[in-house]
Amino acid sequence: MRAPLVALVLTLSACGVPPSDVIEAGEPASGVLVPGPTPSVPVVASLYFLDDGELTAYPRRIDDPADLGTVVGRLFDGPTAAEAETATTELPRLTNAPKVTAGSGNGVTVGLPDDAAPLSRPAMLQLACTVAHASGLFTALPADAQRDGASTAPPVGAQRSPHTNVRVYGGGWTMTQSADACPAPPQP
Repeated sequence: MRAPLVALVLTLSACGVPPSDVIEAGEPASGVLVPGPTPSVPVVASLYFLDDGELTAYPRRIDDPADLGTVVGRLFDGPTAAEAETATTELPRLTNAPKVTAGSGNGVTVGLPDDAAPLSRPAMLQLACTVAHASGLFTALPADAQRDGASTAPPVGAQRSPHTNVRVYGGGWTMTQSADACPAPPQP
């Protein structure tokens, strides 16, 4: 019984820290900021759908974290019920979100699930035109800026490159489309 008590006293007294008085070092810390989600700024993006076979911009408010990946995801989601009265799409419904990466130049890469078939020309134009006009809302991040597998989608606030190229790939195929032939989006 006595040995454990002696061991405890020796351990507490021999911890290697000399005793000292209270050291004054200024005010105690207060108001610690707990990091939270970054507030999103809603944007209006032109999503390009087909109206009687013609490429047409449909303005859509994006309230989620506004980035190019979100805009492309909304395009693949297809027209809303209200838009579907006149709009159709040739883009496939995806089982997983597309992987969107904005390059440092004027190119954007969109990765589709391996089971996605190659896109038709109208579908490629829908994608290229949406990206080209949405890029005016965003600025590119370097490809290594991905966090937690999120898209390297540009944040709000930059200039659009007038000649955006979109490279789309899936399981065993790659396609590229220029946005040079895109119609202008509607003016606010």
